Order: sequence, then structure tokens, then C-alpha cells
Amino acid sequence: MTPIRALAAMAALLLCAPAAAAQPPAVLPLPPDWYPESVAVGLDGAFYVGSWRQGAVARIRPGDAQPEVLVPPGSNGLANGQGVLVDAKAGLLWVCSGSMGFTIVPVTPSALKAYDLATGAPRGSWPMPDRGYCNDLAQDGRGTLYVTDSLHPRLLRLASGGTALEIWKEDPALGGGDASQVLGGTAYFLNGIAVTTDGLYVSAVAAQPWILHVGIGPDGAASAITRIPAPRLLKNVDAIRADGPGRLVLFESNAFGQDGPYGGAVTLARIADGRITELQTIVGGLNDASSGVVAGGRVWFIESKYGLLTAHGSDDAAVPRGVPFDLQSRELPR
Repeated sequence: MTPIRALAAMAALLLCAPAAAAQPPAVLPLPPDWYPESVAVGLDGAFYVGSWRQGAVARIRPGDAQPEVLVPPGSNGLANGQGVLVDAKAGLLWVCSGSMGFTIVPVTPSALKAYDLATGAPRGSWPMPDRGYCNDLAQDGRGTLYVTDSLHPRLLRLASGGTALEIWKEDPALGGGDASQVLGGTAYFLNGIAVTTDGLYVSAVAAQPWILHVGIGPDGAASAITRIPAPRLLKNVDAIRADGPGRLVLFESNAFGQDGPYGGAVTLARIADGRITELQTIVGGLNDASSGVVAGGRVWFIESKYGLLTAHGSDDAAVPRGVPFDLQSRELPR
């Protein structure tokens, strides 16, 4: 083939090749005064970000320059928007609703809420038993939801099609005793959760040098609870996301200010032989890095900036207005 024919053939191949999928920008805007708490991503690449202050959920579709409010403030009794999860098979968006206050909507008892994934319309509400606190949630391949309870050392479960949350595992080993965080005389226990091929990984509300692993038996029952030690103190792991075998992404919110207002971090943890063998900081200096997701080889994360709310107590008029928020990302090392 002559050089001219070779170039022509190459040009033809390039013209016929499918265009590469457009990559989202490294930063996506959120509505002002959003104070986000959790992030989920759908199969279509859309991000869903819950608001702790607005009691709402925003959606950012691929290619959108601005977010849309999918679940409006207070819909279906949503108060503090906590954990968010996309259930693509059922066409549902699951949201933990908290009862901490600092919101623009009425405070309601904590519950697990469901909304239509396409329209945001309410699809159900499951109260937390014993006045528990629905913090975060994860789902296994059978469609079972697992929920962390911050006011009890326990994990709850909602089976696919279930009518009520049930206690799946309650044990002092789940953050009980000196492993709890006491605030205003109230003890807080469990925080983030992730489902992997070898069971559940769970974090405590308090800063600890470990996370927890809970096995799932063949019958679906909880098995052994094991502490997975870390090489240093973890600064309030608010959320956990799986990133393949032996890899977890930890969102260290630094919620109680051990390292000042900008002590939060997104950290890659490598696990082997029942312990965290390495912690790699992906990004530090964050203002309450409470959650994120892994998508497209990147970790997407939020800064919740809760100190701007809690510093003013019940004086809502003193809370600053127009505070900007966004969804940021960094490439994950391989």
C-alpha cells in the first residue's frame, strides 16, 4: 500500500470509529446553601446529592451545566437528607432522613424514604424502630438494604419488598462502650457502610484507628464482627465506598474538628490479612468531606461545611446565606 493510500485508509477508519464518551468536568455545581451529606450515582452517570439543610435531593445528569432539584424540600417528610442510594433495578432512590434539625423544613422522626428515580415522587417511608437514627445505607445483589443506626449499636435490614425495617445485628462490638461518640449527653454509634463481595464494612461515628467488618452467612444472617485495624487514627469516617477487591475509599469528615475546619480528607485504603495495610490520601484539606462515589476511574466527593450551620445553634437568622457548594473529583490511582 502506498503512503497516500495508507493515510487515506487511516482517515477512513477514524471517521468510522465511534466518538469517545464525553467525560464530565472535574467539578460540578450544586445549589447554593445545599449543605450536602451524601452522594450516589446512577447507571446512566447521573449524580444524586442529598441536602442536610434543605431536606431535598438534587440530580446532575451527564452534560447538564446545572443541577435540578429532583426531590423538593420536605417531600414525604424528608428532613436531614443523610445517606442516598440508587436502586436502578427497582427504579427507586433511597434516602435516610435524619432528625438533627438545622433545616429549613420541619423536623420529623428519622426514617428510610423511597422516591421514584425518574420523577422524584414519594414511594414509601419506613420508620426507624426504637427512635433510631437512619444514617447511611448500602444494598447487596439480592436487593436487601442495610442501614446503620447512629443511636444504637446495630444494623437494620429491609428485604426487597419488605414492609418494615428489622434489626439484623445488634452488638456492643458495633461501636458500643468507649467506641461511641457522646454529644450533648447522647451516644452516637454507627456511621458509613459499604457492601463488598466479602460482607459489610462499617465505620463508627467517633474517630477510631479501625473500621468494622461484618460477615454475611449463606442464609443472609450476620456472622462475625471484626475490627479492621488502621495504621493511624481515622478522622470520623463518614462514608465508605468499595473500589474493587481489597480497596475501600474512606471519606474522613473530621466532623469534630480534631484538625480544624479543613482537616477532612478522601483516603484510599488497601486491605489485606484482616487489616488496613496502607492509607493513601487522595485529597486533603477539606471542609467536612462527608461522602462521595467512585465513578469512571475517579472519586467524586463533597464538602459539607456543617460548621457554618452548627456554630449558630438555633439562631437560623445568623446562618450565612448564598454559601456555594459543589461536587469535586480526583483520579484514583491504579
